[in-house]
Amino acid sequence: MAGVAGGVGITWPSKLSAIKPSSSKSKHPLRSHSPLVVKMTVSVDEKKKSYTLQKSEEAFAKAKELMPGGVNSPVRAFKSVGGQPIVVDSVKGSHMWDIDGNEYIDYVGSWGPAIIGHADDEVLAALAETMKKGTSFGAPCLLENTLAELVISAVPSIEMVRFVNSGTEACMGVLRLARAFTGRQKIIKFEGCYHGHADPFLVKAGSGVATLGLPDSPGVPKSATSDTLTSPYNDLETVKSLFEANKGEIAAIILEPVVGNSGFIPPNPGFLEALREISKENGTLLIFDEVMTGFRLSYGGAQEYFKITPDLTTLGKVIGGGLPVGAYGGRRDIMEMVAPAGPMYQAGTLSGNPLAMTAGIHTLKRLMQPGSYEYLDKITGELTQGLLDAGKKAGHAMCGGYIRGMFGFFFTDGPVYSFEDAKRSDTAKFGRFYRGMLEEGVYFAPSQFEAGFTSLAHTTEDIQQTIAAAEKVFREI
Repeated sequence: MAGVAGGVGITWPSKLSAIKPSSSKSKHPLRSHSPLVVKMTVSVDEKKKSYTLQKSEEAFAKAKELMPGGVNSPVRAFKSVGGQPIVVDSVKGSHMWDIDGNEYIDYVGSWGPAIIGHADDEVLAALAETMKKGTSFGAPCLLENTLAELVISAVPSIEMVRFVNSGTEACMGVLRLARAFTGRQKIIKFEGCYHGHADPFLVKAGSGVATLGLPDSPGVPKSATSDTLTSPYNDLETVKSLFEANKGEIAAIILEPVVGNSGFIPPNPGFLEALREISKENGTLLIFDEVMTGFRLSYGGAQEYFKITPDLTTLGKVIGGGLPVGAYGGRRDIMEMVAPAGPMYQAGTLSGNPLAMTAGIHTLKRLMQPGSYEYLDKITGELTQGLLDAGKKAGHAMCGGYIRGMFGFFFTDGPVYSFEDAKRSDTAKFGRFYRGMLEEGVYFAPSQFEAGFTSLAHTTEDIQQTIAAAEKVFREI
């Protein structure tokens, strides 16, 4: 695939080109479970002519009186793309509908969890059965064992796991654990990597922080971030210099193995391998934040895909099947520091609740079916290459890439190796492209600095319709 190196992207003529999308001819993994998706029969021009967000505008105006900025997570407010945020009414499969009745092909997927498609019939049926027994126990249940066994059998680094309720909570817990185990305080994180909104991580973070243009956040005391060291992503020399200047003091290196919160940025060849070696040499724990990449790049996550095993891993999104969940896990000797087995305290009222466990179990079982990741690789490759080809044909500077069910593109020639590179993207043009695609019935993440997601429910028709819409919008902007 010219322009997208071997499914890894960012147009590199490197050894990564050896990683080719699978040529599997297996049937669509969801064909026997295909959700009902209502197709609009109006033409593109008729649809655009009738496109309105009046009800969304009214609802959002009211929401701003009730909630800060009208949302419960900043990126949803469309600050970086402009225009009226849509208020969602329902989702099914690869599609979503707003309260004005507009239909969209969805490439956000609730920011990653919907990897088998929204509102999957089997997951909904399982949830309905579980709810008959209760929604939360605040006590052990068998479903926790089942999901824990699935996670441990899938993720190379995880020998024990602790379930929590969000990715932020998972990263808070894993940081405390790393400090408790090593007896050290300092950590290294990478610019543009987002690990939730806990104080120690809000230093040169990506995601919503990047979208709003906030370098940090007011309310975070200097003492909370004084032990957080930062390096550009893919920059080994800076990492080495940080270890040299802080010998015997660094508890952990934490990173997204593939950055998704600055847009889609994969690791340079050898980068993850070098971090593994450096951390071992210095008695430092290597932590992969796989909240986004876990069970998305492969069944065993990015660590299985790249064949690099960290000491600790955080998970979220996919393992909850669309319900609030998070997890951290790793080597048994480290995890046995966690209370009540050990002295490192962490607790949660709704942790391991039966609904999240049920949705996670049925989602992971679906992903185990043969051909799942080959299918994701195929459709995501077609989508990404189609978007890049259409943009360049229309005269736009673009680069991008994908791995399995995760992708991204930038309005710059690239290549993009770091958050600093990503910031060279033409964000004003992205905003125009975004609003144009919305009117054509395609929903991307409302920020240049967010990765996109495909699912097993996306069809070839979805991809073709998206590329056709993009060709039109690229010409118009």
